[in-house]
Amino acid sequence: MYSSERQEEIAHIIDVEGRVTVAELSKRFAVTSDCIRKDLRQLVAQGRCRKVYGGATRIEGEVNRNIAERVDTLRPEKQAIAAKALELIRPRQTIYLDFSSINILLGEMIAASRMSLTVVSNSVDVMRAVCRGGSARAFCPGGTYSVEYNGFIGPLAAHALDAYRFDAAFMGAVGVDAQDGDVLTLDLDDVPAKQAALERASQSVLLCGTDKLGRSGTYRYASLDDFDIAICDEDRPGAIAALRDSGINVL
Repeated sequence: MYSSERQEEIAHIIDVEGRVTVAELSKRFAVTSDCIRKDLRQLVAQGRCRKVYGGATRIEGEVNRNIAERVDTLRPEKQAIAAKALELIRPRQTIYLDFSSINILLGEMIAASRMSLTVVSNSVDVMRAVCRGGSARAFCPGGTYSVEYNGFIGPLAAHALDAYRFDAAFMGAVGVDAQDGDVLTLDLDDVPAKQAALERASQSVLLCGTDKLGRSGTYRYASLDDFDIAICDEDRPGAIAALRDSGINVL
């Protein structure tokens, strides 16, 4: 493997896992520690990670709130999670799809399945995906429109959900702290509708790519105890084990 190829793989690992050590990368790629240190110096110089003692960490900048622009990031992993979520859905159910790039993909799968459903979401992008053919009825309850989210947030969005009962709610998160059990989002105005959807759902499902495990967020909108199921990709077995240790059922 060329050093440039190894550096690309290391950059991907840092993006997904958040932190790496020289020792673990040296073992993983079967090269010397000096080679790994040189790789990390190159990545730091390119602005792709931050150097810390013994390794490197992901640069936690401003997170892009526009979910449609994030669909292609780790797309295969997100498609795998969406496919697992689709298996939980039954015809004639009423479901809630939260702001989530995974839910855009799930919406596309629902449309392709031609399953008869009632789908509620505050995300315009998710609604568009659901309405691309198929037999699902789509409802966007409304609230305060956010350009960043391309959807509806705030107390009015939560109040608009009072009229619904959901067989299942499929929820996203900016970050998940498996140790403390916190499920996080970036904006305070995003919290009320998320909590309202969870309160009105018979089954609550957390859609959680392993890139979100250990990632920080500003506001806690739920605990892992509030969810019946978490659906993850299989990129980080250790992180998934920590999630299972919290007591949640992980698919």
